[in-house]
Amino acid sequence: MFQITELHHIFRHTKTSAFGFVFLLPTSFLALFLLLLLACNGFSVFYINLPVPAKSSPDPANFSPEILPGDKTVTKLSSSPVMYAVKEENPPFVSKTRSPLLQKPNVSMAARPNRPRSSHRQTLKTLHLEAKTIGFSSKIKGFFQNSNCKSRFFMTWISSLHSLGDRELLAIESVFKSHPKACLVIVSNTLDSKMGNIILKPFFDKGFKLIALSPDFDFIFKNTPAESWFNRLKKGNIDPGEVSLGQNLSNLLRLTLLYKYGGVYIDTDVLVLKSFNNLRNAIGAQSINAETKSWSRLNNAVLVFDKQHPLLFKFIQEFALTFDGNKWGHNGPYLVSRVVARVAGRPRFNFTVMPPSAFYPVDWSRIRTLFRGPNDRDHSDWLLRKLEEIRRQSYAVHLWNKQSRNIRVQEGSIVHHIISDCCIFCNSSTSSSL
Repeated sequence: MFQITELHHIFRHTKTSAFGFVFLLPTSFLALFLLLLLACNGFSVFYINLPVPAKSSPDPANFSPEILPGDKTVTKLSSSPVMYAVKEENPPFVSKTRSPLLQKPNVSMAARPNRPRSSHRQTLKTLHLEAKTIGFSSKIKGFFQNSNCKSRFFMTWISSLHSLGDRELLAIESVFKSHPKACLVIVSNTLDSKMGNIILKPFFDKGFKLIALSPDFDFIFKNTPAESWFNRLKKGNIDPGEVSLGQNLSNLLRLTLLYKYGGVYIDTDVLVLKSFNNLRNAIGAQSINAETKSWSRLNNAVLVFDKQHPLLFKFIQEFALTFDGNKWGHNGPYLVSRVVARVAGRPRFNFTVMPPSAFYPVDWSRIRTLFRGPNDRDHSDWLLRKLEEIRRQSYAVHLWNKQSRNIRVQEGSIVHHIISDCCIFCNSSTSSSL
């Protein structure tokens, strides 16, 4: 009887354990599944998928201009056939007697792999890049020879005539108000037309020396680092990127035009206030460091350079080697800042970095203050002081078109007074619609 009772007890214990095991079995599998899921998730977080670059890429071109002291050498990296390292042969020499406002550390730049875009051909066709412009070289040569120019100015307009407004026309007026004997070349497909001539006719009637020319990119870029870059662009070997190709071409055009002809380049949202005749080989600082009082960023909206200046060649070379169409400003203001930081103080790179007050007296983030009229006595006094400061210190004012395009010019504002200072065909409608 005792043995039967003991066996019965053992049987019940075994039965309970078996049911317990069966009952817990799904929970165990669930726990195991969760552990595996967490492990996979952790692996995916730290896993980096490195894209494999294309197997073929054009070699860097040998550029025809002379090799400058301390020039860059382009070395192909073994890890990727489409990446190029930019190496300075000689370290920058920092002059203690003449240098820009701030010496920046050397920066090693590398061109990013390029991805052809499906809409590439359509983009080129829209900008008329593939069409040959007959006579650009002879027209611009004849214009300069026959015009007896006291100074040369350049603008670019790679947009429609519909978008050309009073602000752009006032910028042209401001050039001739301060430089009545100057020659102005506007490189533009749309202005080089019958309708373009009608728009510019008031300037012709006044006797101002002005010409609009459709760009011959092949000619303009020839014998510069831009030539190889442009050929690769046309073949679809360069990704134009998300930033407007027209904007980036304008960045390159201004550099190559000044390199070939020398003179002054200004954006179409820059109002000239006084003569540039005493400026030579100058670029403007957009902002300064509040503590060091040295420049922190340059801008390329105003450039004053001699023909074939070595700094211009460096700018063009940097554009061709490091072009990135997906970063705003990378091929413009940031480009000139990078290059100037590297070459500052070297022999033969004689140029001046102008303070922000010269061309950019108000930063883009505060440009609205120039369009507002006085709202009380204190504000009125401040506006008058700021206006006199600009008139005294500034050669030009950049209106930062992207930020101020839709801002109305209020009566009594600083811009309202500046319009009166630099207009030739002055009328009240221009002030209100600028």
